[in-house]
Amino acid sequence: MPDDPIGTDIARAMQLAIDESRSAQPGSSPNPPVGAVLLAPDGTIVGRGHTQPPGGPHAEIMALREAGAAARGSTAVVTLEPCNHTGRTGPCAQALLDAGVTAVYHALDDPNPAAAGGADALRAAGVTVVGGIEVAAAAAGPLRGWLHRQRHGRPFVTAKIATTIDGRVAAPDGTSQWITGAQARRRAHRQRARLDAIIVGTGTVLADNPALTARHDNGELRSHQPTRVVMGMRDVPADARVTDGAAPLEHVRSHDPADVLAALDDALWVLVEGGPSIVGAFLAAGLVDEIEAYLAPVVLGAGVSGIDIPTVTTLADADRFSLTAVETLGDDVLLRLSR
Repeated sequence: MPDDPIGTDIARAMQLAIDESRSAQPGSSPNPPVGAVLLAPDGTIVGRGHTQPPGGPHAEIMALREAGAAARGSTAVVTLEPCNHTGRTGPCAQALLDAGVTAVYHALDDPNPAAAGGADALRAAGVTVVGGIEVAAAAAGPLRGWLHRQRHGRPFVTAKIATTIDGRVAAPDGTSQWITGAQARRRAHRQRARLDAIIVGTGTVLADNPALTARHDNGELRSHQPTRVVMGMRDVPADARVTDGAAPLEHVRSHDPADVLAALDDALWVLVEGGPSIVGAFLAAGLVDEIEAYLAPVVLGAGVSGIDIPTVTTLADADRFSLTAVETLGDDVLLRLSR
């Protein structure tokens, strides 16, 4: 390890811990998707781990298991402050102590009072503890949804729209497949495999009969499937694709976006996928945290608009977002917008 304890090794290890935490998402929900890395005194990585599904070991325990005897005298680098409470598993702070870890560097303090206090417990036992390492990167990573729920009591909501350059999601005759190209659809399926839920309205189910599953390029289902949520008062047809058992289904008989989010009490990250009135309802309710807008180099000139908010009648009522990222996907462009 370098003389500067908050040096290259620690920063690099934190990035590796964040990468490791991606494997916890979304299987760890409603627990935080945490990643951990253990470094030997010479900076060698001796253990890595991420949070397992509820009831399973936390990230620190998985890293300790991989390290074995090499954990003694090591430094732990963790994306979230080690927990200090006993729930379905024991406190990670105590496990680190028992394993002989001598220093702990974490990115974010645990905002949950029931689990916080691990840093203080470790310090009291003589372990060097430093927080605030790579905070921005950790907060923007897989922990984003969990942190959002801790602060706001609801999941992080991304609204997705895929439109022509003139803002249409379908032609006047209702045809919409496909506006965007293969690369954009491939990315959307990768994202679905990281989500807790996808939300659409009954109108979309009746008009388009989508499967709303996460699939590989060959059509095979990915290992994780988000819950398919249909909102609206109309019945979901018994032969609709969302009833095929390939993924969980929840029908929320309400037009109120708040009711839908309240029904998803374990979800950390959800995607509102349509149709235009559903996306508009979430925006009008102030319940969209991020927009992912796929723009295809196609001009229709008429048809269905991507978002429908009837209450907006003047520019002063517009809901403004900030551009945070631009991604090129073949001929399509993805704009990521945040509040």
